[in-house]
Amino acid sequence: MRILLTADPLIPVPPVGYGGIERIVDALLRRYLALGHDVGLMAHPDSAAPAARRFAWPAPATGGVAATWRNAFALRRAAAEFRPDLLHSFSRLAYLLPLLPTRLPKIMSYQRHTGGRQVALAARLAGRSLQFTGCSEFICGMGRPAGGTWHAIPNFIELDKITFVPQVPADAPLLFLSRVESIKGPDLAIAIARQAGRRLLIAGNHSTTGPEGRFFADRVAPHLGRDGVEWIGEVGDVQKDGLLGRCAALLVPIQWDEPFGIVFAEALAAGTPVITCARGALPEIVQPGVTGFFVQTADEGAAAVARLPSLDRAACRAVAESRFSLGVCADRYLQLYAATTRSG
Repeated sequence: MRILLTADPLIPVPPVGYGGIERIVDALLRRYLALGHDVGLMAHPDSAAPAARRFAWPAPATGGVAATWRNAFALRRAAAEFRPDLLHSFSRLAYLLPLLPTRLPKIMSYQRHTGGRQVALAARLAGRSLQFTGCSEFICGMGRPAGGTWHAIPNFIELDKITFVPQVPADAPLLFLSRVESIKGPDLAIAIARQAGRRLLIAGNHSTTGPEGRFFADRVAPHLGRDGVEWIGEVGDVQKDGLLGRCAALLVPIQWDEPFGIVFAEALAAGTPVITCARGALPEIVQPGVTGFFVQTADEGAAAVARLPSLDRAACRAVAESRFSLGVCADRYLQLYAATTRSG
């Protein structure tokens, strides 16, 4: 199959540092090539992913309406030149506009909150040639009222990059690994760790200005280096793997409706249970009493920490392998590609 993948013109594919969607596109591209498919890529001009053919967006994502139209017509030209059997967009829906009325089979994937008039218009213009995916059933539930056919296919991890650790010491620390901002609940994580009498490692980047900069300065920074709360800072893939494997649980008590949250699946791949809040897509990732616990307060969090020895780290890894691996999720996309090309 000839597949044209797209990623927004924000950062290259693969990303040099942080880049969630760009990592997903790069991993899918490499998987499809290994399976013998012919894969093209439309992405940032500095992208180095090993696509059969690379196309560059001519305008930045922040250039307003004129830039959006330049990129939309550039994508139409790339599709005419590459002649894909299917186009899979991880970029902006607006870039598909010139292609929506055509018979070219198209997939539009969302890793963020969605819905509204743009989705409704696209679904009407494209008809059966366009299918939508969300990274969780939660996201699909947001999109379906606007129209179109939606499929929940989760974000995934590359299992060979996450080391499974079957056992950790009884006094292993807890880990907060995420962007350190109010919606991720680092202040609640600190309160839980203190009440449970456990060390807490905090890893991630944070704002230094604005409301989130003040949140970090007022609610997080005063606790660092005290009562077992240790600041790690921003980490790369190797450091992240080591942190996940040495901790008793990933403690990220989110305070918003998370679209997915790849770090939770990464923790399970390491065998590390998750303590979080039952918001957004988290009920689709964590099974209470099996791979982690849902909490709302510091009291509930401390009680969950006390119950961690009842969980089996091998069961956490098994869930990651069966539901959130690159192989499983890429196969689900390929099945959707086949169905879309038949129906389109």
